[in-house]
Amino acid sequence: MTRQMMIGMVFNGGYGSQPGAWRMPGVDPQNYTNFDSQVRYAQAAERGKFQFLFAPDFPAWQNDLESEAPLNINEPLLTFAAVARATQRIGMVATGSTTFNEPFNLARQFKALDVMSHGRVGWNAVPSSDPGVAALYGRAIPPRNEKYERLHEFIQLVQAFWGSWGLGAWTHDKESGRFADPTKLRPINLKGRHVAASGLLQLPPSEQGQPVIFQAGGGAQGLEVAGRYASGVIGAVFTIEDARAQRNALRNAAERAGRNPDEIKYFAGLMTTIARDRRAGLDRRIVLSEHTFPQRVQYLGQMLSLRLDPGQLDAPLTSVQLAAARPSPSDPRSAHALKIAREGWTLRDVLAHGVIDYHPAIVGPAVEAADHMQEWFETGAADGFWLSPDVFEDGIDAFVDGVVPILQERGLFHRDYEGTTLRDHLGAPAQYGLDPRIGG
Repeated sequence: MTRQMMIGMVFNGGYGSQPGAWRMPGVDPQNYTNFDSQVRYAQAAERGKFQFLFAPDFPAWQNDLESEAPLNINEPLLTFAAVARATQRIGMVATGSTTFNEPFNLARQFKALDVMSHGRVGWNAVPSSDPGVAALYGRAIPPRNEKYERLHEFIQLVQAFWGSWGLGAWTHDKESGRFADPTKLRPINLKGRHVAASGLLQLPPSEQGQPVIFQAGGGAQGLEVAGRYASGVIGAVFTIEDARAQRNALRNAAERAGRNPDEIKYFAGLMTTIARDRRAGLDRRIVLSEHTFPQRVQYLGQMLSLRLDPGQLDAPLTSVQLAAARPSPSDPRSAHALKIAREGWTLRDVLAHGVIDYHPAIVGPAVEAADHMQEWFETGAADGFWLSPDVFEDGIDAFVDGVVPILQERGLFHRDYEGTTLRDHLGAPAQYGLDPRIGG
């Protein structure tokens, strides 16, 4: 079967990826607490046959709440419980920190959601690094090595809990009166340096056995975690070269852990504003985020090694500025920003292209998004993408109705779900309990 890309979508605060999404016409400004809207957006993504939704978790106060909505979803697992009851196929990947939780709590919550959704759940297992999150728990961020030692122990303990109710243990035989086979119940008794637990998780397997592990960390330690445990990795890269290098590093890490590198799928981020043409897309982005431009133009200047004045927003770079401009070697977005500036756009339009966004941004017609995704996929830079639509209310449908058909016509994306579980969607191998290939 021909290899095809996979698509996930970020599922956060209720509005979209752009700061002004909550104020757009047609958007209910109370969507932050409107679970019906969250369900509707999930159904739109499922209509597009996306493989999964991805919920980050940023519980600490991070942005200007006077004018911008919180970045965070209300509560990932509770939100996905609502989504699970109103969808049939799309997967749901939720973030759960290993730093300020306990293994039994997360093991029970994620497996219960997996059972409820008939096997469509993934766990993005990451440590916490934000001091604001630590403050919510009245604690401090541990040293990095300690965080990752705990993370390794934590994942293995959670997976041991998931497998403690053995396959076939639940007999529920009314005639014999036998509810479970005790010979297939395997209570755990594990103790590490950082976490420990003993007992049984009283939940049977889901249709996929147990949740799928995702990872969204970074650095050498994050790479090791992904290589040992993850079936999906949420990437944060801006250039195709960096994406290809990161995907190759992940595949090598999986091989070192004794796994088939095809078991790990790398998802590159992509921000989208799908419009009839470039000008319409830029105008939409300006409405969404121009209140941030006076501050961002100064950072754009640093990226281009220039001193830029916010009063110059409605003018392009001068010939003198273009001759002096140099992309900053410390920011991988800089070369692209300079390329856009050299096309003669005003600084307002340059910023509207998303040159300072944290993922590549497609601002314009659907075919441009399809071309970008095809190039990255076919050159080995990604196995798929996780999308950040600018405004959920109409941005998801714009992608589903505009980009997805192009990808399908090119044979790059499936036309329907081939299976029922997240493990099916990812082509991830069966697993129940600990992976016997992975040591402690």
